Amino acid sequence: MAIKPARIFLVEDDLSFGSVLKSYLELNDYVVEWVDDGKYAMDAFRRGSYDICILDVMLPNVDGFTIAGEIRKINTTIPIVFLTAKKLKEDVLKGYGVGGDDYITKPFDTDILLAKIKAIIARRDTGDKSRDLYEIGKFTFNSKLRILKIGDQEMKLSPKEAQLLELLANNPNSLIPREMALKKIWGSDDYFTARSMDVYVTKLRKYLSADPDLVIKNIHGAGFQLIIKENPPQV
Repeated sequence: MAIKPARIFLVEDDLSFGSVLKSYLELNDYVVEWVDDGKYAMDAFRRGSYDICILDVMLPNVDGFTIAGEIRKINTTIPIVFLTAKKLKEDVLKGYGVGGDDYITKPFDTDILLAKIKAIIARRDTGDKSRDLYEIGKFTFNSKLRILKIGDQEMKLSPKEAQLLELLANNPNSLIPREMALKKIWGSDDYFTARSMDVYVTKLRKYLSADPDLVIKNIHGAGFQLIIKENPPQV
């Protein structure tokens, strides 16, 4: 059965940028509904069914924060990503305060935006499939008890180590954006929490080093991937 492409609700008033972004996302197998004026956004949203919203903040007539607030009254779970040139801390906090899942400042790398969209949708799709036991390469991981085991060796993880490993295990071989991991586990993506997360990633790498087919890869400026190498079949 063919996988149904994810549908994106895009609100962007810059006609040139909106057209390019819509085409780029469609080339990557997404279905995109693009609205170029805030006052038409909610009518369009109500008419359709979407998997993720990408909203510019500075829009004519109705701004992106207001649109997000209205969307949240209708749908409390759909992911919302803000695109904006506004970089002030107050604006970022306001974006998260109205229910945003991510906040991307312009200009940005479209490949990073694409990776974030994939990760957010994957997280949503696996959100109802959370479980206690994971098979990670040669390891078993009990996320409830925070026990990582390989052979007869058991390691008791700290709460944040366990949360981070569970996030990676739920999205194997997929990019986990740094900002998403920081907000989900630490509740903030400032400099100090980012350095703290780097320490925890180093600890997880040390734990997982017992299995050479597991690698936590750092994607510079974007995030992390738990790479699980596939062993060739025995003949």
